[in-house]
Amino acid sequence: MTIATADLYDERGDELDSLALQFHDLGGRRAFDGAIRTVRCHRDNALVKELLATPGDGAVLVVDGGGSLESALVGDLIAGSAVAHGWAGLIVHGAVRDREALALLDLGVKALGSNPRKSAKAGIGEVDVPVTIAGVAFTPGRHVWADADGILVER
Repeated sequence: MTIATADLYDERGDELDSLALQFHDLGGRRAFDGAIRTVRCHRDNALVKELLATPGDGAVLVVDGGGSLESALVGDLIAGSAVAHGWAGLIVHGAVRDREALALLDLGVKALGSNPRKSAKAGIGEVDVPVTIAGVAFTPGRHVWADADGILVER
């Protein structure tokens, strides 16, 4: 990412939505952007793991875990797979785990928090569906930008 979200908003304000919900920066890459891919799941990360094991082509995976902090949807192994497959970053509306290991990866990771508890592996959820987090729509194929100031989404 070559432009700060603040500067991008100054240039394109009405074309972008700004996510007011505050996320922690937990990956080794603080600024990232890419085409949106999505997974909607609740305390079950099987679809997240499956998708991040496919070519990411610089995309950003938005995981809508409903804001639950009860169990982690991403850990170091899944995030490592994302790096190996060319994903730019992850935005997790929920919890992750292995924070220290995530900080060493060349991957943007924004999440609400962490929890060492593993999630279920039943594969319940949806892939590449529009998701709304704190009133902001994340539509697969549109663009998202993230840095230390926050998250902007193409309308």
